[in-house]
Amino acid sequence: MRTLGVCLLGLLLVIAASRPFLAPADPFAVEGRALAAPSAGHPFGTDDLGRDVFSGVIHGAATSLQVGLAGALGAMVIGLLIGGAAGIRGGWVDQALMRGTEFVQSMPRFFLAITVVSIFGASLSLIVLVIALTAWPGTARVFRSLVLTTVERDFVMASRAAGAGDIAILLRHVLPLALPTAAAHASYQAGGAILAEAGLSFLGLGDPSVMSWGTQLGFAQHMVREAWWMSVFPGVAVTLTALACNLVADSLTAPS
Repeated sequence: MRTLGVCLLGLLLVIAASRPFLAPADPFAVEGRALAAPSAGHPFGTDDLGRDVFSGVIHGAATSLQVGLAGALGAMVIGLLIGGAAGIRGGWVDQALMRGTEFVQSMPRFFLAITVVSIFGASLSLIVLVIALTAWPGTARVFRSLVLTTVERDFVMASRAAGAGDIAILLRHVLPLALPTAAAHASYQAGGAILAEAGLSFLGLGDPSVMSWGTQLGFAQHMVREAWWMSVFPGVAVTLTALACNLVADSLTAPS
């Protein structure tokens, strides 16, 4: 499963990096007859305005990967910082940070994203920021638990007796043990971030300056019977990307 997930993600990265060669045209440009079925000239057909669906899927890969990777990385960094501070300091610091973590974890992430985007405007950077600021609690709780169990070990106590501070202990002893678990959480969060961005774009709340798979699915919702290709190809792309992220995460958490 790990091989399949890595191969799928690798293929998507290659496609996104090669979009100037695979689909050099503007994905928003009218390229042909409206609602043209898949053909040699338009492998994925055209939409109701005559835009090439293949070009949109290729450019949408770059958008989805950017949102997924940036959102997951931001959430992982925030989670490690908060979980590390809570676990290493303990006491009221731990209590305050964990209550804040539970508060964020109880918030409806998608509806919060809808509210923020509706108020402040739709932009890719804002969507990534909202995802990062709401997806970190799982990583924080896991890293805190790992810190609490690791700091009691003899080698950590010896390191502290030798004068090592909290930051040094976290970086030298705890973080290397937490990286596989943090990477698994990041992979899950990347898939969730891609689905969240696609959902916002489907509702018309995505960044209007970039092409997204969710935007394409939004265009296709009234053309399912007349032009099946408008929804099938971007829908398959979203599904495979989320599946690849989950397969990689599952393989990282599976016992060796």
